[in-house]
Amino acid sequence: MEEQQHNMSFWDQTATWIGANANNGTWYIGGVLAALGLGGAMKVLAITGPLAYVLLALVGYMGWQTRKSTMTLTQVSFGKWGSFGPSLVNVVQFMGWAAVNTFIAAGSIGYLLHDLLGWPVFGQRGGLKGIIFGILMMSVLHLISISLGQRSVRVIERVGIVLVIVLVLWETWAVFQTVSLHQLNQWKVPVKFQLPTGNAIDTLAAFNLAWVTAGADFTKFAKTKQAGTVAPFVGGTIGLFWFAMVGVIATIGAAVTLNAFDPNASDPSTVASRLGLGVLAMVVIVLTSTTANAVNLMAAGSALTNVFKRLKLTPALWLVTVVATLMTLIPLWSSSFLSVFTLFLDYVGMILGPEIAIILVDYYILHDRHYSLADFTNAPKINWLAYAAWFVGIVSYFVLRQLPFVTSSLGATGLSMLLTAGLHLTASRAFATRHRHVRVTDK
Repeated sequence: MEEQQHNMSFWDQTATWIGANANNGTWYIGGVLAALGLGGAMKVLAITGPLAYVLLALVGYMGWQTRKSTMTLTQVSFGKWGSFGPSLVNVVQFMGWAAVNTFIAAGSIGYLLHDLLGWPVFGQRGGLKGIIFGILMMSVLHLISISLGQRSVRVIERVGIVLVIVLVLWETWAVFQTVSLHQLNQWKVPVKFQLPTGNAIDTLAAFNLAWVTAGADFTKFAKTKQAGTVAPFVGGTIGLFWFAMVGVIATIGAAVTLNAFDPNASDPSTVASRLGLGVLAMVVIVLTSTTANAVNLMAAGSALTNVFKRLKLTPALWLVTVVATLMTLIPLWSSSFLSVFTLFLDYVGMILGPEIAIILVDYYILHDRHYSLADFTNAPKINWLAYAAWFVGIVSYFVLRQLPFVTSSLGATGLSMLLTAGLHLTASRAFATRHRHVRVTDK
């Protein structure tokens, strides 16, 4: 890649990762974490978020050092053909995230159509028309936003971050006009809605780890090492804590005001409507969804080009955008968007945690923080050791999620990652030692 393409400054990278998290999905995550209460949600955010984005910084360094996307880097750790597995996972999960953000933004469009034209909102009789129109409108906006590729991401993030700042300040002001900090802190979660701490950690970890697998896709354009490592950590952490806390206090504020807590109604559109923020807030929610999905769709398109080598990035972006639109229709056949969202996060956390552990162990320990051209050209077609460790990690996550002491404390994600990292490191070193011994014996 030519040097002049490495033009993303520290601020560009910071804005990209703030914008990646300052969106509807993060707001909704805050609404989910509200089931821990204000203090519990703050603790989970303060611990889980920064830990996950240390991993983002580590992958960010890999992108800056090699100038390659994350899925291209998996050709060394998983093999030339083996990298198709992580790549397909990335394609599906980032289309899924685009669908989540699109569905939430389509709800905002539904509220706009209700206010302007009197159309019923989703959940009311006849509300299907508004949500489908919103999905189609968001998809058109996404096709426009990704048409310029990586350059459009920078433009959208620079504009979007200003809108995000305005929205969260407005939202926070509106909440504290109706309830006090003391009321928010004293609010108790109804027993039937209480969320175990470990499950909350796994939910938030899955949300954060999704960005880790796309880290190098953007840091490969960074001008400096700091822009490729420190900026993603700072931007991701600020965006997560900032916007998730808006979701937490808005959802709890609505529960205090209405004397009822409904986590299914914690999406930005419903909360903004309850707080009476009006048409402008809905417009901003739509625009911030476009901001976040520019990153989601870029990550999905980049992963797809690693599977289909002849496919150019722009056609790949158009393809994943169309498929993501179809995926957005899935929650229409479910009685609860929250149940679909939570199930999606469970699968993301189960698969991505062990995968990231293998990627980091391979680069930082087995290859001593450096990939050479020979590492790519001499990589096996499939690294079966990596796939075995990945499989064990996924199974361990599923097993750990069944243990009450895990779901009530640390969660399964971190434990499954540690187990996968240890297994992959031990097996790889043992194989390398045995291979060297066989070569010496043959001589």
